[in-house]
Amino acid sequence: MGRIHIVTDSTCDLSSEELQRLNIHFVPLTIQLGGNTYVDRIEIGPEEFLHKMSEIKELPKSSQPAPGKFVEMYESLATEPGDQILSIHMTGGMSGTVQSARQAAEMANADVTVVDSYFIAWALAFQLREAARLRDEGATIEEIVARLDVVRANTRLFVIVDTLENLVKGGRVGRGMGLIGSLLNIKPIATMDDGSLLQLAKVRSHKQVVKYCFEQFQQETAGKTVKAVGISHADGMSTMGQPLKELVEQTGFKNVDIAFTCPTISTHTGPGAMGFMYFAE
Repeated sequence: MGRIHIVTDSTCDLSSEELQRLNIHFVPLTIQLGGNTYVDRIEIGPEEFLHKMSEIKELPKSSQPAPGKFVEMYESLATEPGDQILSIHMTGGMSGTVQSARQAAEMANADVTVVDSYFIAWALAFQLREAARLRDEGATIEEIVARLDVVRANTRLFVIVDTLENLVKGGRVGRGMGLIGSLLNIKPIATMDDGSLLQLAKVRSHKQVVKYCFEQFQQETAGKTVKAVGISHADGMSTMGQPLKELVEQTGFKNVDIAFTCPTISTHTGPGAMGFMYFAE
């Protein structure tokens, strides 16, 4: 009987140690920064990236792995009869990574199932952990994919940008709006709806961000069991992350996951940003 191998990309927030422990493999994205190209998580880490980004004027760019990179990974794993690959990736609404994986699945000499998580960061990691657990319990690919649909439907993600500078550079916000937002100290709060970011609210302080997110958490997890909570940040832990973590812990949930977000995400959010994610059912 073959094995099920799980593959993801470098935008998940699982540490290298946890990826190894869960036997999950990843194919990294690449980052173009100041005339140089870096392999995410291998040649540059999130904190070093944020520092380098602050020293250049132009916005860094991220690139999805080429299909050939996925083909190499799939074929290196599927070495025994009956082996299967489950490839789970960041939302296709923000990157071509999942589409690159799908192209590779058609090219590779392997049985590959590709899943769009419709999320990023810890919200992607929640699905990876569940997939690894079910695989180890002997579930089939079909059973795992069905369960991931449930996890996805019960996951919530908020993204808070501390500065509009990178959104302006990336053309996602007009320069006039960026200037106004900076003057008013506006903190846009967005959620991920069907794989794409949708703005929910604008507040004017870190305290209001924390209040908004915690109130949403309380309302949406009432009467449910909280299975996972994660905070991703781009050097935004002291301003928003830590106060929010403490509030969540006061509800009795003590295992809040924390990660310094990957360069691919912080390229768009800029410094000081925070992502708040939870899974409850």
